[in-house]
Amino acid sequence: MYRTDIFRTATFRLTLAFVVAMIGGILLQFGLVYAQMNGYESARSSDLLRREAALLVQETPERLEDEVRERSKTDLRVILNGASLFDLNHNRIVGDIRHWPEGLEVSNRTRRLTVAPPGDTPYEMRYLAIEVPGPDGSSGDRILVLARSMHMADELRYIIKRAALISVIPMVLFALLAGLFLSHRALGRVKEMRQAIERIMAGDLHERLPAGREWDDIERLAGAVNRMLDRLEHLLDEIRDVGNDIAHDLRTPLARVRARLERALSSQDDPEHLKSIILRATQDLDQCFSVITALLRIGEIENGRRRAGFTMMDLSELAAGIVDLYEPIAETQGLALTVGGIDRPIPLYGDTDLLNEVLANLVDNAIKFTPSGGEVGLIAGSDDAGCAWLKVYDTGIGIAEDERGAVLGRFYRSDKSRHIPGSGLGLSLVSAIVDLHGASLKISAYRPNREMTGSVFTILFSARNGVDQSINIT
Repeated sequence: MYRTDIFRTATFRLTLAFVVAMIGGILLQFGLVYAQMNGYESARSSDLLRREAALLVQETPERLEDEVRERSKTDLRVILNGASLFDLNHNRIVGDIRHWPEGLEVSNRTRRLTVAPPGDTPYEMRYLAIEVPGPDGSSGDRILVLARSMHMADELRYIIKRAALISVIPMVLFALLAGLFLSHRALGRVKEMRQAIERIMAGDLHERLPAGREWDDIERLAGAVNRMLDRLEHLLDEIRDVGNDIAHDLRTPLARVRARLERALSSQDDPEHLKSIILRATQDLDQCFSVITALLRIGEIENGRRRAGFTMMDLSELAAGIVDLYEPIAETQGLALTVGGIDRPIPLYGDTDLLNEVLANLVDNAIKFTPSGGEVGLIAGSDDAGCAWLKVYDTGIGIAEDERGAVLGRFYRSDKSRHIPGSGLGLSLVSAIVDLHGASLKISAYRPNREMTGSVFTILFSARNGVDQSINIT
């Protein structure tokens, strides 16, 4: 089976195609060479016939007849292969061309005719027939026929055919052997890759395809597959970690629900007490449902299924709505909520509901982690290139530099924020929505040189989301 697979490889098929193309090129080359040489020989024969005819026409009729009769003893034998004088009725007067060639016409142009002697192999001759004066001096009494053999063209044809066969056969054999060798080598590499894939399918996720320095297509493909496997392994690790985090986060509220229900079973029939137990159990279940709902929304957004809601919107109007919503809450917490850059329209192509959720999460987190007397700010704007941007900052506890990437993961909560209620999914949802809009999210410190550093969340949208500021947004 392995040997027959060699003939099915793309390398061997490509070799066959190359062999066919090479044979076609060789045949075309030899055909052009033969056409050029045959044309040259034909032109040379015609020129010789005309030159000899021009010399013989200048002779007297008696001298011309003697020249034709004694052709074998003169230079005409070397140049011509036949010469005769015929009368106007095509009867031979003198010469070695005994019969008028069939198809020959009297003309200044040469004709190429095939002569087929009885019982002999046909051959080609080039003829020239012109009228010459007779013995009485009148013009047009006799016809001079000169002939030259085309055996040189036949010899050239034979030489070219033989040269083509001699050169094509070794080249084809060499190409086929090279194709077999390369196909065998490719099959060996494919076999190693197939074995590696089978080990991966068996559960060894750390296995990788054999790849070198990516010099050819197969090794580049193996490198791409290995990078894909690295990404899949990373995603599987994340899924496993998320599963553990979900189990950990849901275990506590579910355990509380169970404990309260057990206390309700053992308690007396006090309706108010039972009502309070049921209310707390419902709140714990709502917390579980909120975690599950957030995970489902993150998965839906990461799969890109929410792009149907994209439309032109005004980012400044969206920011103003968030400020109106959270300003009373900030005042209750003793915080100053400031806003900037919303005095003019900021066109943006996006999902209004999702971006509203982004701002709500960021502003809510800023208020939640900023102590009384602090400041929370929201600024929107666009640069000269048409890139819209958003900034949400606070003067709260801040985020350590080594944790700024981790806080965007699911269920991650820093040690400084564990005492504050939450599921750790808010910033994960923000990151998924930002990625869906093709934007970038950057986290930095607001006041790096103070104890309460604060945080700044900057969202920069790409230029393709921006439009001309003169467009009216409805």
